[in-house]
Amino acid sequence: MANNDFSTEVAENYEPKCFCILVLDISGSMNEIIENTSETTQTGQTIFVDGKTYNVVNGGTSKLDNLNKSLKQFYDNIESDDTMSQRLELSVITFNDNVTIVQEPSLISNCEIPILEANGDTALVDAVYEAIELVDARKKWYKSTNQAYYRPWIVLITDGEPDECQDIATLAERIKEDTAHKRYAFLPIGVDNANMSVLQSIQGQIPAMKLKGTKFSSFFKWLSGSMEVIISGGTGQKINISNGASDWMDSYTI
Repeated sequence: MANNDFSTEVAENYEPKCFCILVLDISGSMNEIIENTSETTQTGQTIFVDGKTYNVVNGGTSKLDNLNKSLKQFYDNIESDDTMSQRLELSVITFNDNVTIVQEPSLISNCEIPILEANGDTALVDAVYEAIELVDARKKWYKSTNQAYYRPWIVLITDGEPDECQDIATLAERIKEDTAHKRYAFLPIGVDNANMSVLQSIQGQIPAMKLKGTKFSSFFKWLSGSMEVIISGGTGQKINISNGASDWMDSYTI
C-alpha cells in the first residue's frame, strides 16, 4: 500500500473539494481489439489472458486505446470548467498483477494525462482497498487544512473478474458498511465480459452498471457532468445524477 501522507502538502485554494478516484483495470484482456482497421492482420498466434484465449493481431483499436482517448477528453472537460478545475481533485489507480497510483490526488492543473498500457492479471480487490485508504487519507488532510469537502467518489472500471486469490466477500462487507455511513460513493462499472455478479456483490448504495460496448467517451462525459452537478451544489445536498446515464449504460442478465 502507498504511504498516503499528505501532511506537508499545502492547499492551493479553499474551495470545497470533491475527490474522485478512477480505479482502472489494465489487465491483459484490455488489449482486446474492438475495431479492425485496414492495417489489422492476423499473426496466427494465440495468447491466454484472464482465463480466456485470444487471437494475436497486429494493428486495430483496443479497449485500452478507447479508454486512453476517453480519459483525455475527461481531463479536458474538467480543465475547461472554471468551477471543476478549482474544486475537483482526481486520482488514478491502475491494477493488473500490481496496484499502482499513477496520479496522486490533485487539481486538474497539476495532473498529467496517463497513457495506460495493459498486461497481466486482475488484482481488483487490492486496488479497491488502495482507493479506500487513499480516500481516508485525503479526507484527513482536508480536515487538517480546514477545507470543506463533498463525499468522495471511487469509480471502478473492469472488463474481467478478480484473480481467484482475491477476497471478494470481505471487500463487499467493507464497501457496504462504508457507503451506508456515506464515507464515499462507490460506482462499479463492468465492461464487455466483466463478471457482473462479482460487481453486484461489492456494490454499495449505487448499483453495479454495465457499459454499452466500449462507450468510454459517453461514460466519461456523463461522469464529468455529474461531478459538475455535485460541486455546483452545497455539501450534503441530494443530487440527481441520472441524466445522460442511458447514453452509456447497458442492461445485463446475471
